Amino acid sequence: MPGLFAPLSSADRVRFLARLAAVVGERALLTEAAEMAAFLTDWRGRYHGQALAAVAPGTAEEVAEVVKTCLAFGVPMTPQGGNTGLCGGATPDTDGTALLIRLHRLKRIRALEVQNNVIIAEAGATLAAVQTAARAAGRLFPLSLAAEGSCQIGGNLSTNAGGVHVLRYGTMRDLTLGLEAVLPDASLWHGLSPLRKNNTGYDLKQLLIGAEGTLGVITAAALKLFPLPRQRVVAWLGLATPAGALTLLGRTQAAFDARLSAFELLCPLALALLRRHFPGLAPQINTPWQVLCELTDSAPEDEPLTARGERFWAKELEDGGILDAVVARSEREARALWAAREHLSEAQKREGVSLKHDIALPVSRIPEFLARIEPELQTAFPGVRHTAFGHLGDGNLHFNLSHAAPAENARLLAQGERLNRVVYDVVHALSGSISAEHGIGQLKRDLLAHYQPPAARTAMQAIKTALDPRGLMNPGKVL
Repeated sequence: MPGLFAPLSSADRVRFLARLAAVVGERALLTEAAEMAAFLTDWRGRYHGQALAAVAPGTAEEVAEVVKTCLAFGVPMTPQGGNTGLCGGATPDTDGTALLIRLHRLKRIRALEVQNNVIIAEAGATLAAVQTAARAAGRLFPLSLAAEGSCQIGGNLSTNAGGVHVLRYGTMRDLTLGLEAVLPDASLWHGLSPLRKNNTGYDLKQLLIGAEGTLGVITAAALKLFPLPRQRVVAWLGLATPAGALTLLGRTQAAFDARLSAFELLCPLALALLRRHFPGLAPQINTPWQVLCELTDSAPEDEPLTARGERFWAKELEDGGILDAVVARSEREARALWAAREHLSEAQKREGVSLKHDIALPVSRIPEFLARIEPELQTAFPGVRHTAFGHLGDGNLHFNLSHAAPAENARLLAQGERLNRVVYDVVHALSGSISAEHGIGQLKRDLLAHYQPPAARTAMQAIKTALDPRGLMNPGKVL
């Protein structure tokens, strides 16, 4: 947080930068504001920080030496991956006392063990690079995000990324077997175990996953791989209500079990924005609510999965469970349907600023949330509209507020704290979470203090103090 750390004296700054240059080389050290500008603003453009310098170590050992140097001079550190985060977790504060540690040079795929179904990737490897390496070996790394071409594995781990396939494969917590990381005392922890079972005390990797760099700097990970799907069926389905989508989810799970890999819900406004800004992408289904459903199977069947899916959805149409359906007839058509879903965030961005919420709810209570929140919002801010879309299968909604008139959105953001409380109070009352997959960062730090149980907060603070007693690791984030 601003004001926690005193700036270095001129003499100490010179010595500090010289030691960093000796570790990583002059070309991997940036000290001019203009050189660092692109890395000091978050993806949304909401947070703008300053840094003493930016360093790009090339090995885990260099990261350890950088952290050791920061300890010696009392310099706080902000690790940064692809800078695609949505909560300001990778942006330093405005004091200019922190060192920005950019991890993009740690991008090697160190190993891929087909028999163990494990890939060992460095923190700076992009998600797309890990997916591609796995696919080349006939394996699947199932994490899938719209930013997969630029987000990095270290950032995915630090925020416990989820994406569209959590329903079948889980979050990064579920997909990680081991980690390598530099801890706050500058020790390099070699924890890249490929073991599926390892019950030897506290699970340190689970402390680091989701910690957003506040407990150390992740440098590499051992990640789970899966057989490549041999069959994939993607369908865009039209429904009348969220309750109908929830019922369809249950019937689809009963019919296909683990073959159901994604079940995405889209509200009327989400589709309207998609059609306005990407008119060629949106499927021509005119129903109030819509679902993108994906079925996959890694084994051949006597009956193709496409035929099973089509028969299932035809019966749903006949019984009124769905109102319309578009089923992809080829891989190209399947990719096109997913492209429509993946462009929703960009469509919102083109529409203008909005107040964003990444919430989790018990799956069964999502229709109840949507019914309860509308009158609450209209009472607090008449005329506000909401865009709700996301991962119904695992209970994660992206719930964003805006006005059709851009001038009104400035006033909306000014009322952001009050509106956040309206949304999160309902989420909390329904046993939900204020953060599903985007983390806490700066954006939700104070909200976490309000909604988190006191015992959990006390324990988190104790862990932070024990591992990072000087508070140098990504200060002002999470806690």
